[in-house]
Amino acid sequence: MGRKPNAMTVRGVKDWLEAPAAGIAERGGKLNLLRGAVARVTTPLLPDDYLHLANPLWSARELRGRVVDVRKETADSATLVIKPGWGFDFRYEPGQYIGIGILVEGRWHWRSYSLTSPPDWNDPRYGKKVIAIAVKAMPEGFLSSHLVNGVSPGTVVRLAAPQGAFVLPSPPPPKVLFLTAGSGITPVMSMLRAMDRRDAVTDVVHIHSARTAEDVMFAAELDDLHARHPGFVSHVHLTGEKGKFATDALDELYPDWRERQTWACGPLGMLDEIEKHWHAAGLESALHVERFEVERSATTEGGTVTFGKSGRTVTVDGATTLLEAGESTGVQLPFGCRMGICQTCVVTLSSGHARDLRNGIERFEGEKVQTCISAAAGDCTLEV
Repeated sequence: MGRKPNAMTVRGVKDWLEAPAAGIAERGGKLNLLRGAVARVTTPLLPDDYLHLANPLWSARELRGRVVDVRKETADSATLVIKPGWGFDFRYEPGQYIGIGILVEGRWHWRSYSLTSPPDWNDPRYGKKVIAIAVKAMPEGFLSSHLVNGVSPGTVVRLAAPQGAFVLPSPPPPKVLFLTAGSGITPVMSMLRAMDRRDAVTDVVHIHSARTAEDVMFAAELDDLHARHPGFVSHVHLTGEKGKFATDALDELYPDWRERQTWACGPLGMLDEIEKHWHAAGLESALHVERFEVERSATTEGGTVTFGKSGRTVTVDGATTLLEAGESTGVQLPFGCRMGICQTCVVTLSSGHARDLRNGIERFEGEKVQTCISAAAGDCTLEV
């Protein structure tokens, strides 16, 4: 007799139970397979509501982490050491960033921060593998100030998987130049720490700008790397004394800069100058740039946003997302991660233009937009 197509076999049950939990890293190993089994056996009642009572990091639906340490780096910056829960992939690339969500006054706030820890970091002080980010409090930054001054060990956060193309290859190039300023040093610290752990510090020059010596993040660690590795040069430029670092000075200080693969991260003005300098030298392919902010005047001019179904309108500037615009006038728009990853906030643009604040790509009438990372490029109407 023929077997019924849907008949359950021992092999079929095994495959069904061992399927990974949806939406979680596929490389989670046997523990991730167990999570998939638990999620399926308990369907339609998901196990998270029970698991979090035992451990808030046990979730089959989202990545979570617990802050295990907060260390001051400077007066206005701190390192947060985080122990991720189930499903986090520690095999990220040095230089990538993660999304972090934290509950403040009953509302989840999301931002992206560069990882400062090397991949597969197993620090004996914290037991199992951990990750780290470093945050600099900005005067206009509500969440950055909260992370630096208002978060204590034990806080549970939500996490988004590591991503980003500003990465150091393995093995690293034989000659490297890092150009950073302020908190732009954070992704480069992951790269330097990875090179140090792998004993792969080649010929590396790191030029870092800060206003004063007290403003230099990771100053002691940079000095230590400089002392331990003959091939590493830590050049700290204090702008309060010498003004901003001029790229023209490279010819005198490090005349072989044209031979180096360069990674640059810092304020927009600094990056613009670096890009022009490398372009003039015909070396664009040797330059890798990470921008933490979007230049407001270069991306969008703002405008009046109309919400079609409610008929409500609000006039906003070019730094306000469409999601924030709706919330400011009482329109309840769908959202999830609030950082452009989950696609929950996607709506149709009925008329006008909007721009993606991450890359400046413009969206037109009839196209879908992610309201959490898009702003008005003139007057526009949303079909919501």
